Amino acid sequence: MRKHVLAVIGLLVALGVAIFLYLSWPDKARVDIAAVTGARPTIGAAREQVVPTVETADPIGWKAGEAPAVAAGLKVAAFATGLQHPRWLYRLPNGDVLVAETNSPPREGGGIKGWVMRHLLGKVGAGVPSANRITLLRDANGDGVAELKTAFMTGLNSPSGMALLNGQLYVANTDALVRVPYRDGATKIDAKPETVVTYPGGGNHWSRNVIVAEDGKTLYVSVGSATNIADNGLDAERNRAAILQVYPDQKKFRVFATGIRNANGMALVPGTNRLWTVVNERDMLGSDLVPDYLTAVELGDHFGWPWYYWGGYIDTRVEPRNPQLQQYAKRPDYALGPHVAALGLTFADGAKLGDRFARGAFIGEHGSWNRKPLSGYKVVFVPFDANGWPVKGAKPTDVLTGFVNADGDAHGRPVAVIVDKGGALLVADDVGNSIWRVGAGS
Repeated sequence: MRKHVLAVIGLLVALGVAIFLYLSWPDKARVDIAAVTGARPTIGAAREQVVPTVETADPIGWKAGEAPAVAAGLKVAAFATGLQHPRWLYRLPNGDVLVAETNSPPREGGGIKGWVMRHLLGKVGAGVPSANRITLLRDANGDGVAELKTAFMTGLNSPSGMALLNGQLYVANTDALVRVPYRDGATKIDAKPETVVTYPGGGNHWSRNVIVAEDGKTLYVSVGSATNIADNGLDAERNRAAILQVYPDQKKFRVFATGIRNANGMALVPGTNRLWTVVNERDMLGSDLVPDYLTAVELGDHFGWPWYYWGGYIDTRVEPRNPQLQQYAKRPDYALGPHVAALGLTFADGAKLGDRFARGAFIGEHGSWNRKPLSGYKVVFVPFDANGWPVKGAKPTDVLTGFVNADGDAHGRPVAVIVDKGGALLVADDVGNSIWRVGAGS
């Protein structure tokens, strides 16, 4: 009799687990992604996930002759190929382009969670070791193809953002901002990097960006959170989920803005020099939440992470609660859609891509893993008005697509975006190991 009771209990437990998985996994989008974009996105009810929805585009690379698709009136070709996980781009004053060939430092943590993360990174093409290198690309004859590809700096630690200030090239390693003297036209840096400031490295969000601030004296450095929603406690997130303002002469920094889960691309909008950034929001609240965003950032801003999202919506998973913050959590300016993984950002200043793309922001969307169907995997454009804000009622316009094929496999994944010396858009593709050049014409 006892065996029969245990068998029945076992069957009921198995049935309960099966019903739970059927009802909760995978979570599929229920609203059009366009409704979760723009200045006033649809913010529906959260659908918390115990078992995360995992929908990935397996990497397959590009065959000879293949390329992404571009918007009408534009053309695309490879600026450079054969790179090793190119993530970030920077244009030097003479027109040379620096590309950070980089990836996450070795990940800590074992057990099921660590195994799942490593397996997921491998499936999306992010499991390769970091080259820890910055490579210089030079198109001396102006034909839109880099004929020189040479190692510029080596021995770095998961480098990403780069910026020139007062004759020094600053590089944002995962754990420190470093600098070296720079001479215009140089093709190699042999100097040992000098550490300016240190900050937390690694974690789920390991890549750091750096740009020169509007005062021309300080720098902004973005440092993403270590976890999704401070899963390991707030002490582990100290000086993370933030944009830091670095005073290089004094080798110190202050927290400029916080509550920003993972800011990467940063840029000053032409005309006002106001700081803007793109931000990856949290996971496991369903395929319709939370939208990644594009926003202006001011000193003292707090965007709510981990307790709140989109200006005051509470994340009930986070303990302890922080009710005092709710009224002060800043609402972002422009939603880009859930889980698009917005990383790259540059404004159209200097671009020569026609009137449609004359004023606004180009954004590299690396692509989702926690949404069904996939989102992102493209470069979009958000038009801005003369006052330096997104045009009222505007939605993102596709600029570069075709990174995912009809079978759901990824030829590549876009990351950084910059404007080159000729006015074309350069796009780093870390899975396709290429830099794409988007220019005017068809």
